[in-house]
Amino acid sequence: MALPPNVYDAEPIPATAREEIERLLHSGDLFRYTAAENAPVALLESEFAAMLGSKYALAVSSCSAALFLSLKALDLPRDARVLLPAFTFAAVPSSVVHADLVPVLCEVGDNYRIDLADFEARLDDNISAVIISHMRGHTSDMDAIMALCEARNIPVIEDAAHSLGTTWHGRNIGTIGKVGCFSFQSYKLINAGEGGIMVSDDANLIARAVIMSGAYEHNWKKHKAPEGDNTGELAAAFARWQNLLPLYNLRLSNLSAAIIRPQLDEVPRRVRDGRANHDYVAGLLNASAWLQVPEKLPAEERAPDSIQFNLEGLNNPQILAFQDAANARGVKVQVFGQSTDNARAFWNWQFVPEKQELPKTRTMLMSACDVRLPARLKTEELDLIAGALTGAAQDVMGAVKSYGT
Repeated sequence: MALPPNVYDAEPIPATAREEIERLLHSGDLFRYTAAENAPVALLESEFAAMLGSKYALAVSSCSAALFLSLKALDLPRDARVLLPAFTFAAVPSSVVHADLVPVLCEVGDNYRIDLADFEARLDDNISAVIISHMRGHTSDMDAIMALCEARNIPVIEDAAHSLGTTWHGRNIGTIGKVGCFSFQSYKLINAGEGGIMVSDDANLIARAVIMSGAYEHNWKKHKAPEGDNTGELAAAFARWQNLLPLYNLRLSNLSAAIIRPQLDEVPRRVRDGRANHDYVAGLLNASAWLQVPEKLPAEERAPDSIQFNLEGLNNPQILAFQDAANARGVKVQVFGQSTDNARAFWNWQFVPEKQELPKTRTMLMSACDVRLPARLKTEELDLIAGALTGAAQDVMGAVKSYGT
């Protein structure tokens, strides 16, 4: 019997990266500020901003660093409250705590998106900023969210770690809020092992973030405005904040940028193939009486590299049995709320100062499954994965009689 594929290995780094990596290794020029201009990190920022349609980008050591710097750049008072969805990775509330702010969680529905009624109710509870986590690439209703936040003059940060290549009404996710943050960690669409980047059209915000990221003395002069932008707005913002902000030293290295830059050209193909793979497997899973993949929202075009689905009609022992049966068939399934110490289960975030119970989110997490589904997989491999999942459900629940029999 054929075994399911390894879904954890990333795609090879493009061969075009090797020449630049060799040049950097021979020169030892790994620090982003050594060169007078056009260091690999600076080029990456320019290219990434252009790809997203943003004015500015700042490459940093991780998406968590980008979130942290975004919050610090907003210049919020200590202990200000930041609203975010209860379905996210622990690094997101951690960035809030690290910025000396207080995370406040809102409910998420069984389609993995923000519960708008709960979001709106909590938005009026002394909230100073919002982080929207597009968790696992699932986009909440950004039209409604932005309308609610703009009416209250509350800035929105997009955690787009899983959403590079996703669009909302044709607009790139990460460019809708005041700032968008992306990840280059190995399980994301672009792989540098670690790394992150933030984009914004706000010169003052990006200048503050650049300085705090570690642009000491006048290294901020090596961060340039887009071609054709001669307003001087960015330079004025840098001069305004010189020596007034602490340095957190969260820079990206030239070596990481050399690995990332050739992958930018791969993004359209990875988005296309990842979407096709997801939708193909979703169709197979939805044919089961026990597995359900939520539909995307109409304005959303996804860029998935994994698939999430809910177990329907299973009690808790059966959910655990399904997880074991799928693993026995060679497909690693993570049921978010059933995995011990899972970093995506909000009740495990003991560092959050205000403890909350979110019953809707808890119920969803107890039966929501997660399986990696990289864009490089072929149809026969997708069939093996889907067959293992539907077969595991049948192992636990038994064959379902056809309608009319």
